[in-house]
Amino acid sequence: MRKKEDLPECPIATTVSLIGSKWKLLIIRNLTGRPWRFNELQKSLDGISQKVLTDSLRELVSDGIVYREDYKTNPPKVEYGMTDLGKELCTVLNSMESFGNYYKSL
Repeated sequence: MRKKEDLPECPIATTVSLIGSKWKLLIIRNLTGRPWRFNELQKSLDGISQKVLTDSLRELVSDGIVYREDYKTNPPKVEYGMTDLGKELCTVLNSMESFGNYYKSL
C-alpha cells in the first residue's frame, strides 16, 4: 500500500490515483463479481495488452485493492480477486454506473 505522505491531499484525487486509468476501472468492474484468471481478464478486456494488464494488476495488488492467489500447481494457476478494501470501491462504481445510465438517458 502507498504511504500516506505519497497520497494527494484531496480525497477525490487519492481515489482517482488508485483507479484512474480506463483499464483499472474495467479490471475492478470484472473482479467485483468473482475471482478471475489472467487469461480470462485479458479476453474480456478487448484491446488491452498483456503488459498493460500485468502492470495494472501489479499496481492494484500493491495498493491493496486486488489480491493475487497463486495455487502453486503445475500447470500454474493464479487468480485475482477483490480484497475487502477493494470491495469498498463497489459503492464508487455503483455511483458511476448510476450516473452513466442517467447521462445516457438524457
